[in-house]
Amino acid sequence: MKILLITSDKYPPHRPAAKVIFGRELVNRGHEIDWLIQAESEQISAGNRPLGRGIVCVGPTDDGQSRVRRLRKHWKDLRNDLRMFGLARRRHYDIIQVKDKYLSALPALLLARLTGAAFCYWLAYPHGEASLNHFQSGTARYRWLYWLRGHAFRLLLYRVLLPNASHVFVQSEQMKRDIAQHGISMTTMTAIPGSLDLADVPYEQPREVELSEIQPEEHAIVYLGTLDRARRLEFLLRVHSEVVSRFPRAKLYLVGAGHTEEDNQSLLRESQRLSLEDHVVFTGHLPMAKAWEYIRRANVCVSPYYPSFILNSTSPTKLIEYMAMARPVVGNDHPEQSLVLHKSGAGICVSWCEAEFAAAICRILCNSVEWTARAYEGRRYVETERTNAVMADLVEQCYERSLVVPEQSENRSLDSAGR
Repeated sequence: MKILLITSDKYPPHRPAAKVIFGRELVNRGHEIDWLIQAESEQISAGNRPLGRGIVCVGPTDDGQSRVRRLRKHWKDLRNDLRMFGLARRRHYDIIQVKDKYLSALPALLLARLTGAAFCYWLAYPHGEASLNHFQSGTARYRWLYWLRGHAFRLLLYRVLLPNASHVFVQSEQMKRDIAQHGISMTTMTAIPGSLDLADVPYEQPREVELSEIQPEEHAIVYLGTLDRARRLEFLLRVHSEVVSRFPRAKLYLVGAGHTEEDNQSLLRESQRLSLEDHVVFTGHLPMAKAWEYIRRANVCVSPYYPSFILNSTSPTKLIEYMAMARPVVGNDHPEQSLVLHKSGAGICVSWCEAEFAAAICRILCNSVEWTARAYEGRRYVETERTNAVMADLVEQCYERSLVVPEQSENRSLDSAGR
């Protein structure tokens, strides 16, 4: 197949969907993929780069933070995307795939109609709803701009783009159900949840990174991910305070950082208020090689997700990363987490309740041998259901069905005309 990918990811891409599914898995299967993507920063040169039998068209960007320079950044991105018409004249695409873009999706839909290509859309996050949520909560930097953007995104998505897509890829089964409420058929949607490449997981490989922070006598509890205030991770600190009351040597390692310094400081202040200075470690951003080692050394890994409409449609990658390293997990009720933890048996799922979350952690710490054995079921679950190769299989099958349907319709029309 010849595929044109127009994506909101930045170059070089780092999310699994773009980096691995399109950048490696589908390319290695012989598909020709051309990319339209914007550079991550001004330090990355714009221009074309080869990728398999296709090319990556990297557009210029603007690193400025003023409104004028941010507008210039979006204009440069749109101008790069409009190269789709010139590419289509030369390449004759079978699939035009748009991922998490709105304005560029309109000419892409037109191009698909003009050329006979299948138009597919990939939604990894409910951007319109998120913008309106920031407006309503007062956290938006430009409040009325977020209101306008939220309504515009929803109008384009649910009234124009998704109804006219041959196929729609979403992040989770919950997002699929949410979108179906807007009149989009469930049969045209496929969930592509969080996945990983097991080759990147140092599960049984020799340790290249040693940690001096975690001591053998500790009960290490590890959280991997962003520390943004929207995650409400003060909850996790209050949970840990209860755990420490039962296990005085328990230590919580927060592996990651917030988008702003205030995100980090708010958690630091809460840990001080709870007198947890000696029981909590803020590691900041770490290379993944070292982050893997924290997971390897954990007695329990935790995945708290604040219950909200926006977060309910996500697919937590951290949960899959913990399970790939065969570590027992405690997570709270969340459509994706509940499904995975119950199906794999690799952890405990509780409600968003401090006492229940703390009790689940203590339960694993009290029965470490049993839960270490059960955690291996999580590894097996990832091997069979959550690798990037498995997700690429799904995408490839959906593309094949999208191409077969128009051909069948054309054949039926020809048969009718003949009769």
